[in-house]
Amino acid sequence: MEIRIFETADETVRAVAQRVARSLREKPDLVLGLPAGRTPVGAYAELGRLHAAGEADFSLASSFNLDEFAGIERTHPGSFHRFMMEHFFDGVNIPAGHIHSLNGAAQDLDAECERYEDELVSVGGVGLQLLGIGPNGHIGFNEPGDALVARTHRVTLLEATRRDNAALFFDDPAQVPREALSMGMGTILKADAVVMIATGVGKAACVERMVRGPITTQLPASFLQTHRRVEVYVDLAAGSRL
Repeated sequence: MEIRIFETADETVRAVAQRVARSLREKPDLVLGLPAGRTPVGAYAELGRLHAAGEADFSLASSFNLDEFAGIERTHPGSFHRFMMEHFFDGVNIPAGHIHSLNGAAQDLDAECERYEDELVSVGGVGLQLLGIGPNGHIGFNEPGDALVARTHRVTLLEATRRDNAALFFDDPAQVPREALSMGMGTILKADAVVMIATGVGKAACVERMVRGPITTQLPASFLQTHRRVEVYVDLAAGSRL
């Protein structure tokens, strides 16, 4: 892992945005894997600014959202598809047909996961995967447990994860769906390059465990140690235990 530590969260997300913009210049048809959540929002805002300034062109790029809640439409206020539209896609020039997301309202959720996995394979996989990390070390909705699923799959969310996402559901954890769809750890690890973002002291313990090991299904992020090209971007608070 290449670890980069910045003084502030703002500096961290700006550096991530510059990293994405540089990759787009090198490979204009880049396939991006993108997470929702609070941590990457600043990076998405900065990418919108870079695009407006003519420094980031998404016209040939494609994207695959990392995960989605089960049982809700894409237009639902808590949908990650809607979240990404509002916080990122509406501010850049990525073609609508190049935006891929899991359909949490599909009639057959297992078939939807297979469809998504096949779609990823058809474009040659993710070139640059952005990731956040949950306080319990989850990536996407790959929760800690006795085993991890490699491919895109359905997952039962832990109560802590539901509480962490309550802001999207009128601050009521009871309204957060109990299930979600997520790229699996194997799918994530197939990306050509991975950029992990973590900010805030609340992430310091899991960042330390992610970097220093051991590799364990109880901390899904620890499997990033097995990837050939991982860059970790943290602020001083999140990196305080390294």
